[in-house]
Amino acid sequence: MYEEFYSFKHKPFDLTPNPDYLFTSSTHKKAITYLDYGIKEKIGFILLTGEIGAGKTTIIRNLIQHLSGPVTLSRIYNTKVSSEQLISMINEDFGLEVENKNKTKLLSELNDFLIEQYSRKIQPILIIDEAQNLSPDLLEEIRLLSNLETDKSKLLQILLVGQPELIKILMLPELSQLRQRINIKYHITPLSLKESEQYIKHRLTIAGNPDAIQFEDDKMLISIYEFSRGIPRLINILCDFALLAAFVEGEKTLTVSTVREVIKDLDARGYWNEESQNTTGTADTARSVDLLKSMENMAFRLIQLEEKMNSCVHDISSLSQRIISFEEQAEQQETKDERHLSGILERLEEKLVSRVLLRVMEDNKLPELLERLDKLEHE
Repeated sequence: MYEEFYSFKHKPFDLTPNPDYLFTSSTHKKAITYLDYGIKEKIGFILLTGEIGAGKTTIIRNLIQHLSGPVTLSRIYNTKVSSEQLISMINEDFGLEVENKNKTKLLSELNDFLIEQYSRKIQPILIIDEAQNLSPDLLEEIRLLSNLETDKSKLLQILLVGQPELIKILMLPELSQLRQRINIKYHITPLSLKESEQYIKHRLTIAGNPDAIQFEDDKMLISIYEFSRGIPRLINILCDFALLAAFVEGEKTLTVSTVREVIKDLDARGYWNEESQNTTGTADTARSVDLLKSMENMAFRLIQLEEKMNSCVHDISSLSQRIISFEEQAEQQETKDERHLSGILERLEEKLVSRVLLRVMEDNKLPELLERLDKLEHE
């Protein structure tokens, strides 16, 4: 609507995820690196989490766009389904026939398909979006899919993508086996204040007019950041409405007063706070959101701590084996040393006896020595 007015080639803050607009903040760069490594190394399970609008879908689309080598994808969006429906959707997205087939048949055909892909050196990847909506039973069902393997390799790579609630679900005791199989995991954090400014400028530049929003001082940027919390989608919503409001007023550049008016309007309509659609941005809501974030961070840190503990147990076990090996080597060496010392003593004794006999013979005292020995025997 306002594209021509601001000399944009297209809308800079469209909510549809678009890899062309990918802004690689520090957290997004790390996410891309982790995912790329996981795919190339054929890691069985990969986990990507982030708040609503943090950029998960854009990152996944970028990943798919830049996949190298022969791969085949199955991507699941609808996760509020039964076990049989889930397997059916996976098979169908891989291009398999699913009509009038029960779960047993579906799993058998999926296994045959994966083996056939493996024989052709094609890498099957299953991407499950909105994975936080999966029940613990379905998550366990997905874990069982990872059991499909050859003697040398997993037949299926699984990428779970979801909101921070997924981390808390994975902490459930009944999902410990799944949790332990997730070798690569990354949580996308919000943009910093500086990155938020860079993000806005980046999108304006891609759209064709980097000067449509001017940050002459920090007031406007801080206003945008406070209410978006550095979440890209919320920045998009605010900037899109703000540009529309400025367009209505005939303003060629956005002002802080326009931004604040839009914030008030969104807040008053209960539209703004995505964590709680029925609230109006009160202090209690802010505290609840902060508490939720703290709990999510704690859950994520617990997973990391569990990984470190498992690693420590492995290291301790390895160290114990090395100690046992050293002890065995020491015992073997001690036995060798004892034998060596015994041999030296025997040789010294032989040399000493030889020298004594030689001395006796040289002094012609052998008859006298024999006579003394004979007396000692009779005594």
